Amino acid sequence: MATDVATPKQITMADLKGKVDPDWCPGCGDFGVLAAVQKALVELQIPNHEVATISGIGCSSNFPGFINTYGMHTLHGRSLAVATGFKMANHGMTVLVTGGDGDGFGIGGNHFVHTMRRNVDLLYIVMDNQIYGLTTGQTSPTSRKGMKTKSMPFGNLEAPINPISMALAAGATFIARGFSGEQKHLTELIKQGIQHRGFSFLDVFSPCVTYNHDNTYQWFRPRVKKLEDDASYDSTDWMAAMEKSLLWGDEIPIGKFFERTDVPTLDGAEPVLRSGPLVHQDMRVSPEAARKFVEELM
Repeated sequence: MATDVATPKQITMADLKGKVDPDWCPGCGDFGVLAAVQKALVELQIPNHEVATISGIGCSSNFPGFINTYGMHTLHGRSLAVATGFKMANHGMTVLVTGGDGDGFGIGGNHFVHTMRRNVDLLYIVMDNQIYGLTTGQTSPTSRKGMKTKSMPFGNLEAPINPISMALAAGATFIARGFSGEQKHLTELIKQGIQHRGFSFLDVFSPCVTYNHDNTYQWFRPRVKKLEDDASYDSTDWMAAMEKSLLWGDEIPIGKFFERTDVPTLDGAEPVLRSGPLVHQDMRVSPEAARKFVEELM
């Protein structure tokens, strides 16, 4: 006797195409990040209705509009706070947070640290172009010292932050760095970040072709070296990861710096969520519980 069992639909790149085309400058590294995210979701076969993409403000933060998933374009620097609430309300969803170095490491620096500390189960992709692109070329938290910009015409006076070493110090459980000019490698890092249970941080060199003429594709290509090409490198060794994170110059490591799997996620540590995602639970307060609460207050 035949049974009518529906065959799961194969997810394709076409399924993930947004309703509007990206409006980034031609050549912007963010195009490569968008393609890599779409490829990763296709290769992992995660249905787009099970994915939420959340962003802050900036060129790269327009990302949710260019991919066909649930999405939220939130406030400047606040994407991780919103994403934490989203994940706690429905921890069955795959949550991706996208933004830039100004959005994430400047005004959003506080949320960055505390989301790592809490080990919220999401993937945070920062398109790091080392400049404020949306506001036409001011110095960002990752701009190199001496770099000339609209806000620092005689050269940047401030030392840049190191996102990788910061993430290691703050307790992120998956830390990686990619380059939008290395599509296949970047796609693999995104897949690993999605599959990791806990806070996954992926810093992506995503050149701004309009306002940053220092950190270009041509500048990065001879310098980036994949950690995976070093057979002796151990991504479970925190000290080794910290040492690699400090390399900058003729050799700039990309790849998975560090991963640990022994830290409970925020949703995994919350007893209320053991019964399943909050969105599927009956949130009404029973008359008995309400009566006991009122009695305690009397």
